Amino acid sequence: MGNSQFIVNERVYGKTATGEVVKEFTLKNANNIEVKFITYGGAITSIMVPDKHGHFENVVLGFSTLEQYENDPGARPYFGALIGRYANRIAGKFCLDGKEYALALNETPNCLHGGLVGFDKRIWQAEILQQSDEQVSVRLSLESKDGDQGFPGNLSVRVIYSLNNNNEFTMHYQAQTDKTTVVNLTNHSYINLAGEGNGSIEHHRLQLFSSHYTPVDKNMIPTGEIAPVANTPMDFRQSTHIGRHIRDDFDQLFKAIGYDHNWVVDGYPNESARPAAELYDEKSGRKLDLFTTLPGMQVYTGNALKGNLKGYSGKAYRQCEGIAFEPQYYPDSPNHANFPSTVLKPNELFDEKTIYRFSVVA
Repeated sequence: MGNSQFIVNERVYGKTATGEVVKEFTLKNANNIEVKFITYGGAITSIMVPDKHGHFENVVLGFSTLEQYENDPGARPYFGALIGRYANRIAGKFCLDGKEYALALNETPNCLHGGLVGFDKRIWQAEILQQSDEQVSVRLSLESKDGDQGFPGNLSVRVIYSLNNNNEFTMHYQAQTDKTTVVNLTNHSYINLAGEGNGSIEHHRLQLFSSHYTPVDKNMIPTGEIAPVANTPMDFRQSTHIGRHIRDDFDQLFKAIGYDHNWVVDGYPNESARPAAELYDEKSGRKLDLFTTLPGMQVYTGNALKGNLKGYSGKAYRQCEGIAFEPQYYPDSPNHANFPSTVLKPNELFDEKTIYRFSVVA
C-alpha cells in the first residue's frame, strides 16, 4: 500500500524453527530511500541509499535468511536488532527499592543486551500506522513479563519506525511498566556507507558530539568515571578517520579490542533530538547524521566480527566492516548513582527518539 510519495509493503519473511511466522516490512520514500526490517528482533535488514553517482546500495550489515538470525553464534552480532530490556552491560545484578535482582548472564559476569533471550530474539507484533503526507510508519510492540531475564515488572514496549522525504529514518521508543524497573532501549544497526560487504570503515570520517566518555574495567563495565576525551584516542570532536587511533597504545582500546565504549552526548537533557554523530564516506559521498534524545551512545567497531559470519551479500564480515551507533543510557547505570537514571516507575513513560538522516556530498 502507499500514496504518491510513500510505499509500505508487508510480506511473510519466513518461519522460525518453532513455526512462528516472521514478517518483513519495507518503507520507501519519494527519493527511493528504502528501509527493510523484520519482526524477528525488529531487526533492520537493509537501508538502501544512493551514492554521489546515484547508485543505491545497502549500508547496513545483516544476514540474508531468517535461519541465520535465529542461529547466529555465541558472540552474537545483534545485526540491526532492537535491544532490551537493558541495552549494553549490567554487572550481573542491581538493587532497586532495597531488593537485589540477579540477571541472566550471557557474557559472564555480565548481562549483555537484555540477557540470554533479549528483545533481539523475540518476535514483535507489527502494525502499519495510518499514512500521512509527512511520513510512513510501522509500530512494533512487545510484552515482556515480570521476571523476564531477571528484570522486575510487566513491561509494555512500542517502537515506531518512520521514514520521511527528508531522508530521515526515526526510531521512536516507548515503554511502560506496572512495577518499578530499569529500562534501556536501543537499536544495534551496523553502518558501512561504502555499502555492506565493501570492506573496512576505518577510512570513514567520524565526528562525535561528545566531550566525555565512560571508561571501562577489564569486564567492559564502566568504572563510574566520566572522563574527558581530550588528548586520547576517544576524541572525535573534530571529524577524524575512524582508523586513525584505533591501534594506539591506549588501555581502553586494549580492553575492548577496538572501540566499544559509551560516549556522553553533549547537551543532555534536552527534549529535542540533538546531534550525536556524523559519519562520512569520502569515496561514495554518502553521509549519515545521527540525532538522539538519549544521554549516551555506545560506538562499536564490530570487534567480535572475525570472518566467520557471511552477511547479506554473501561476503564474510570482519572487524571494522561496520560501525554500530547505539544511542542509549549509560551501561551499568543501575549500579552507578552518578549516571543518568534508568529507573522507570508505574505511570511513567520511557519516551526516546533516535534519527538517522542520510544525504550525499557531491
